[in-house]
Order: sequence, then C-alpha cells, then structure tokens
Amino acid sequence: MRRARTFTAVLVALLAGLAASPAFASHSWSNYHWARLSNPFALALGDNVSADWDSYLGTSSTQWSSSSVLDTAVAAGRTTGRKCRATAGRVEVCSSAYGRNGWLGLASIYLSGSHITQGTVKVNDTYFTMPQYNNPAERAHVMCQEIGHTFGLGHTSEDGSVQGTCMDYSSDSTSTAPNAHDFAQLEIIYAHLDSTTTVGSPSSTQSPQVGNDQSSWGREVLRSAGGKHSTFVREFSNGSTVVTHVTWAR
Repeated sequence: MRRARTFTAVLVALLAGLAASPAFASHSWSNYHWARLSNPFALALGDNVSADWDSYLGTSSTQWSSSSVLDTAVAAGRTTGRKCRATAGRVEVCSSAYGRNGWLGLASIYLSGSHITQGTVKVNDTYFTMPQYNNPAERAHVMCQEIGHTFGLGHTSEDGSVQGTCMDYSSDSTSTAPNAHDFAQLEIIYAHLDSTTTVGSPSSTQSPQVGNDQSSWGREVLRSAGGKHSTFVREFSNGSTVVTHVTWAR
C-alpha cells in the first residue's frame, strides 16, 4: 500500500505541474516513455476500429510518423472494439458504442516503472454519432490526441486556448494534427536510449485490464479546470499500474 500511495502522490505532483505550465512549455506526460534500443523506433497501432474511423487512424499514424524518433504503422488488430484488450509492445486502437458514460475518448498506458509496455486508445461511437461530435475536426482531434498520449505526451495547454495542435484543449478545426512543438517534445522524451525494449515485446502473460466505465479506472488524480479532461491511476495487486487519460463529452 505504501508503494501505491507514493506512486499516486508523485503522479499528482507531476500532473499538477503540467496543469500549471504556461502555453508551449514542456508537455511530456510525467516521464513515461517506451523503452527502446535505438531511434526511430517502430510502434504498431492495432486497427480495431470501424470503417468510419479507418481514415482518421491512418491519417494520425502518418502524421505522428513525421517525428524523427518514432514511426507508427497501422497493423491488424488483436482484440475487438468492445473489449479492447491491451497487447504487449504495441497500441490497440478501438472504436465501439461504449454507451452514454460521459467520455469521447480514452488513452490508457500500462507501466513498468516509467516505461510504457502497452497501450490502448478507445473512441466512443455513442457520442460520435451525435451531430455535435460527428464531424471531421472532432474525430481527427480526439484520435490524434489519444494516440499522442500513448507516446508519453501530455497537453500543450489546460485552458482551452487554440494552439494549432491536437494536443491542446480546444475543439478548433486547426487543432487536428501534431505540430512542430509536439515533435520537439518527442525528441526530448526519447533523447536517451535504454538497455532494453518494451516495443514489440511479446508476452504470454495477460495483463490486468481497465474497462469502459469510471469505476474500473482507479483514482482520479487530475481534472482540468474546465472539466473536459481527467487522469486516473489504478494499481493492480500484481504490481501493474495503468494510467488512463479521459476526454469527456461536453
């Protein structure tokens, strides 16, 4: 229990620092990153989305691959949209009608220390079939941002200002893709190399999973001033930790 309390206290402090940061300051998500032996590293994005989302997933993958430190590729999914079970060494991207549970998108990262070992992205078709969300800008913004979180990126702002990146808090039509500042931040996050890798690492052990409703995400450790985004952390009894970023419906 002491470890869990210490982890959460450190996480709260780091995330609070992000929330207080001025525009275009460092927007790494704590010190989370994929362990790897070289750059650029190749990360698979598992396609578990419907045809309505395929173009947004493909576009986001291409956009993020403009980074000098990582290349993403859309790969065959290894789960289903509804369950969206994490797979070691990659990110599973899923869509489904998850219900009127309040959220548009979820990004969950599974941690071993500060290393990301696997991730999931979920987009909620229950809301994206509604007129206020069913438009290209909203879909592109949420898909791009949730994928960006799985690399270890946080937000560039917490105040709703338009900063021309999908990692801001706005819903502006210009905030649908990563920008130069995001790529510079990725270069900082991945400036060092590791002695091991968590990328593409197969595992026969099935990790604990977080579900589609708030009761399964653990403790809420941060909510943005405008209430549009939250971060949750859950520690499992086997020592696994899952951190989940939530984009709430407005």
